Amino acid sequence: MLFDWPGLGNVPPDPRVRSFDDLANLVLASIHAPVDLVAQSMGGVVAMQVALARPELVRRLVLVATSGGVDLSPFAVEDWRPAYRAEYPDAAAFVTNESTPDLSGALPTVHAPTLLLWTEADPISPPDVGRYLESRLTRAQPRLVVLRRGDHMFARDYAADVAPLIEAHLSEVGSHR
Repeated sequence: MLFDWPGLGNVPPDPRVRSFDDLANLVLASIHAPVDLVAQSMGGVVAMQVALARPELVRRLVLVATSGGVDLSPFAVEDWRPAYRAEYPDAAAFVTNESTPDLSGALPTVHAPTLLLWTEADPISPPDVGRYLESRLTRAQPRLVVLRRGDHMFARDYAADVAPLIEAHLSEVGSHR
């Protein structure tokens, strides 16, 4: 199942979606059996909210260049919001105005094995963010892979490099519990 986020990018807004919590609730309402979640950037915040709210429904996680719901103020990150707002002037206001919750304290409770994918040259979510997530996801058997090329959209631009890593992670045998 693929989720488009109402109000993000060029996806038309939905008056029922006014926050990242609302996006997480859209996903939760759609899941009726255990799933694997693969999420990039802001989607990683939503995926982490889902994994924390209903851990029994998340088999595995793949987080790509995301905050994962942690406070980014200690990291040297580029403010992506002005460029995003210029490119998508009709995007929902919450996308750039709402601060996401800091989930750092809850991350050690995540059990789903987690693959963290980053690139060295991402100014929006630098590798130190991935390293921090790796250190906080203590029960999730996290594995961080930092690629050498690409920027924040490296998963799209270098899909041939990224897809095998995701496929391998999602096909690993064994239970996460």
